[in-house]
Amino acid sequence: MDWRSVKFDWNRARAFLVTAEEGSLSAAARALGMAQPTLGRQVDALEAELGVILFERVGRGFVLTPSGLELLEHVRAMGQAATRVSLSATGQSQSIEGTVRIAASETHAAMLLPPIIAKLRLAEPGIHLEIVASAKPSDLLRHEADIAIRNFAPTEPDLIAKKIRDVPARLYATPAYLDRIGNPQLPYDLRQADFISIDGSGVFLKGLNALGLSLTERNFPILAENYLVMWELVKHGIGIGIQDGNIGDREPLVRRVLPDFNPFMFPIWLVAHREVNTSRRVRVVFDLLAADLA
Repeated sequence: MDWRSVKFDWNRARAFLVTAEEGSLSAAARALGMAQPTLGRQVDALEAELGVILFERVGRGFVLTPSGLELLEHVRAMGQAATRVSLSATGQSQSIEGTVRIAASETHAAMLLPPIIAKLRLAEPGIHLEIVASAKPSDLLRHEADIAIRNFAPTEPDLIAKKIRDVPARLYATPAYLDRIGNPQLPYDLRQADFISIDGSGVFLKGLNALGLSLTERNFPILAENYLVMWELVKHGIGIGIQDGNIGDREPLVRRVLPDFNPFMFPIWLVAHREVNTSRRVRVVFDLLAADLA
């Protein structure tokens, strides 16, 4: 290979790749954890080195030029290769010290993980932990996390997964709110109730109606695309929400809505990249999570 023909460095190529995928310098800077002016200078330097215009500025966003589109395919392949190198290196590390990043939903991160993290800190103080709490699944193939707690099985062949258990999800509200709507006894009695929605797609509404409720969009006057926010609204008597039954039954401020109503059942999976899971420190965290979540 003629290395003299390589006219740019990886940092500038990465700046271009992330800006193209995020659509703006500000979003790309947040994704990379760097200052926006620094990122902009890297993109400008890459354009200068290659002698082409990669982006057209449209308002606050960026649109790829034909040259940028052609280059993107090659730089994306470089990014995927760099990710594989990082995963492979992490997977071969046998040090019990270092960082392990755990991705989980807001509810699991706030209500299930703390006692497990406390135990892990006592057992392995050399392991530093980063908790990624989000309703959006982290991309393990791009190393956004080392381990993920999910409610669905992965389909990617490079990921390994262990099903922990099935969890019942139930409807909850405060006693005062249930008194206000007449203490419903049957699914049909909830037709005038207010629900706190946790998604704007209508999946929650369709799922409830599939179980025998007769609800419309008018029954969902509040949307909170965050489970912790939804749960706080429920605890303040604003409406009905859904929660992991093991968490909801322990909350003294609420009680089950229609106690005999069949719960939703959803699985808990523990997922990791197959290469990362050969790392000793990741294996320690994975095994402790598996044992305690079960």
